[in-house]
Amino acid sequence: MALFEQMRANVGKLLRGIDRYRRGGANLAVLKLYQFNPAFFQTGVTAQILLKALTNLPHTDFTLCKCMIDQAHQEERPIRQILYLGELLETCHFQAFWQALDENMELLDGIAGFEDSVRKFICHVVGITYQHIDRWLLAEMLGDLSG
Repeated sequence: MALFEQMRANVGKLLRGIDRYRRGGANLAVLKLYQFNPAFFQTGVTAQILLKALTNLPHTDFTLCKCMIDQAHQEERPIRQILYLGELLETCHFQAFWQALDENMELLDGIAGFEDSVRKFICHVVGITYQHIDRWLLAEMLGDLSG
C-alpha cells in the first residue's frame, strides 16, 4: 500500500510539472513578470496576450490574465478596448461585440483565427442556451456572416 501512495504522489508531481508547459503558460508567465517588474510592462504584448486568451473562451484564461494586470494598465487604450470586448462576450452581448470589434479591427493584427474562435464560443453558448433559434438571430450573433 505504501508503494501505491508513493507512486500516486510521484504521478501528481509529474502532472504539476506538465501543467507548467500547458498552452498559455508562457503568456501567464509574461504577465507575472510584468507584475514583479512593472517598468518592463509592454502594452502591445499584453494586448496580444489578452486577445489570445479571448480565443480560448469559455475557459478561464481571459479572467486569469485580466486579474494579473494592474488597474492603471487596464485603463490604457488597447487594453481597455480588449477588456470591453471580453466583457461583451462574457455577458453574451454578441451583436454589440461584433459592432465594437468592427470599430477596433486594428487590434486583431497578428491574431490569426480570432473571429472563428469567437464564433466557436458563441456556438457553444447558443447550443447550451437555446432549444430553438431563428436563423436570422443566429446569423446576427455570429457577426452577420451573410452581410
